[in-house]
Amino acid sequence: MSVEITALAYHGHGHKAPIGSISLTYEDRFLRRKVLTLTDGRKVLVDLAKTTSLDDGGVLITETGDEITVIAAPEALLEITAPDLARIAWHVGNRHTPCQIEAGRLLIQHDHVIADMLALLGATTSEVNEPFTPEGGAYGHGRTHSHDHGHVHDHAH
Repeated sequence: MSVEITALAYHGHGHKAPIGSISLTYEDRFLRRKVLTLTDGRKVLVDLAKTTSLDDGGVLITETGDEITVIAAPEALLEITAPDLARIAWHVGNRHTPCQIEAGRLLIQHDHVIADMLALLGATTSEVNEPFTPEGGAYGHGRTHSHDHGHVHDHAH
């Protein structure tokens, strides 16, 4: 596997015509150093200064100043709908679950525990295969990460 291109930087949007594109899932768009395959089959070594969350539509900047467009790849997700979607969104967020928020639905990665909780709260979930671009962290950037606090959130009150 020979690397044809080296990308050393990332920018949130492009400034010129890209020399290629790369389609990555949400998890794969969080990286620092990795060899990846462009949609045309060429290999690129991504070697960023720090671990970075690549956004759909952002660009990797090569060592020659060329740009490679980042595309959010379709992936298996859960679509959530409910009569009180704002309440459901609060419960999803309270579990620190990355979530794509749209007018009539929420999208999350598959998680049977969250799906069971949502069903108990009156939400409907269905499996879809779509690009995943969840909301960023505070102030609209960064990543939220699912994580375990070492205890259950559903305390008896």
